Amino acid sequence: MRTLVSLLALPFLATAAPRTEHVFVLSFDGGNPTIIQQAEMPNFKRLAAEGAHSWQARTILPSKTLPSHTAMLTGVDIAKHQIDWNDFFPLRGMVKVPTIFGLLKKAQPTASTALFCGKIKFRHLWKPGTLDVFNCGGNYGPEPIPATEEQKLVPAQQVAAQALPYILASKPKLCFIHFPDIDSAGHKSGWGSPEQMAAFKVCDQALGQILAAIEKAGILDTSTLLLTADHGGSEKNHFRPIPSDTHIPWIAWGQGVKKQHAIAKDSIFTYDTGATALWLLDVPLPAEFDGEPVLEAFTE
Repeated sequence: MRTLVSLLALPFLATAAPRTEHVFVLSFDGGNPTIIQQAEMPNFKRLAAEGAHSWQARTILPSKTLPSHTAMLTGVDIAKHQIDWNDFFPLRGMVKVPTIFGLLKKAQPTASTALFCGKIKFRHLWKPGTLDVFNCGGNYGPEPIPATEEQKLVPAQQVAAQALPYILASKPKLCFIHFPDIDSAGHKSGWGSPEQMAAFKVCDQALGQILAAIEKAGILDTSTLLLTADHGGSEKNHFRPIPSDTHIPWIAWGQGVKKQHAIAKDSIFTYDTGATALWLLDVPLPAEFDGEPVLEAFTE
């Protein structure tokens, strides 16, 4: 049914005008949606309440950070993107399928794209010519990552601090921002632990800084934000095929988004995030995409 719907929608997707000028995808690594609803996250919860939201979206299996984020940012499941590892292995090279950054660049060569992350393993998603900025606690060029940085972890506040000046100066067309703290605290102290609840709060404060930057850049009214996660978690891990580990939040807020809308669709997948971002920017979806835009979240 998903394939049939996608095929029927393709002519419409290819001819529609852009629905927004800027798309920001923000991932809260390890963001179990049940715990998010209990956490002190006023910014996240405000956007969920004001926009369109689902607390029962799903990630891929296995529900690991790099494979899941690759699905999110390529629009395809692991069988197609084939990144089944979860650490930085430079010799394995870049993802072999197009990313949403590359697809946007192909359709709109002058569009600005950026990726700000807290884990250096996102380097596997930096295909040549697709990102204007790859930043993991600082901007990186195409040269190899020093061996001393192959386990680099950058906290959310530093990720946000790196993103702020770029947002103000470049007003990106497509920007991905990743906050790792929740996952780190979950592995160390447990999902739902006091330490992790503090990490949820810190990541929400970082979200507030991003929102302030978008507003200061003068693009808040022409931006659409997609807030989600790569996986949930329980106890001190997130690899089991159970709802606490595989369910993720999926929030849309901003230009073109339905107001105060609980998304009824119960089959939102993480690769639908990439499809939605491209649809919003009027980039045709490749036929091989597993993802499809979450149309119910928007006014069209």
